[in-house]
Amino acid sequence: MNGGKLYVVATPIGNLEDITLRALKVLREVDLIAAEDTRHTRKLLDRYGIRKRLISYHEYNEREKAERIIEELKSGRKVALVSDSGTPAISDPGYVLIRRCVEEGIEVIPIPGPSAFLAALCVSGLPVHRFVFEGFLPHKSGKRRNRLRQLVEEEGTIIFYESPHRLLKTLSDMLEIMGNRRVVIARELTKVYEEIFRG
Repeated sequence: MNGGKLYVVATPIGNLEDITLRALKVLREVDLIAAEDTRHTRKLLDRYGIRKRLISYHEYNEREKAERIIEELKSGRKVALVSDSGTPAISDPGYVLIRRCVEEGIEVIPIPGPSAFLAALCVSGLPVHRFVFEGFLPHKSGKRRNRLRQLVEEEGTIIFYESPHRLLKTLSDMLEIMGNRRVVIARELTKVYEEIFRG
């Protein structure tokens, strides 16, 4: 390998000022940025005066684009992987490329930063010494309910991502299957209209 490196760069989850100094340094120094949505990433880069070549890397093209990015890395280029918000591969594209880099012996370097689920957990008021991050539950009702049944005995705090249009149905399923538990809903974290509901 000729020194190609993949930087997995966390980006702000809402407030653009939450980007780390190290993330900005890496984004300025890499040869290429693989972005979930290049338009979204361009806004972040423009905010900080960064002009770099962008390549789209999202859930619908990640297998195909991973191979192209691997070739860039094998030729010695440094590539940053970013998602629209938070850390790539955490309920976002990135796993396929990271796994391929590991298989190819290409160095993968984490550039940590904002995380929606950790931000929510920290302010939830729920126990934080032990938790499970589930990401998104299945969209289909039967599969979602089955997954909730598998989690009934979990004693730690369970963290889910959920879309607004499924939230009430998921909460109803949770109450029916998991019983009366403390729940915290956090939305728009770090943004002007941030809201946290506890019950």
